[in-house]
Amino acid sequence: MGQITAERVTKMLCKVFPIELKPGMQAEAEAIVAEFAPRGPEVEAGTLSFRVYRDPARADYLLFVEHFADQAAYDAHTGSAAYKELIAGRFAGLIVEFVEIDHELLVSH
Repeated sequence: MGQITAERVTKMLCKVFPIELKPGMQAEAEAIVAEFAPRGPEVEAGTLSFRVYRDPARADYLLFVEHFADQAAYDAHTGSAAYKELIAGRFAGLIVEFVEIDHELLVSH
């Protein structure tokens, strides 16, 4: 994914998605995300990091935290064939609700 310079850090786009899944869909959602990662984010030059977290105290919930070089990189990510098939396609049918939250980096160590 390359070295992150101070300039790239200050300009990077951070997206956070808390996602409520339909009841009983945790395992299927996690399988889709695991299938998506190597076909999408891992091969996209502008995707700096793609992390998905589960909450051990909360079933049917995932938290996506993603960093992109810029808006164009995010647009390429969401426009990819893998995204359309797996996330906008299969994964979308498993969710109740999600929120897209943009963040700006304040401090990084």
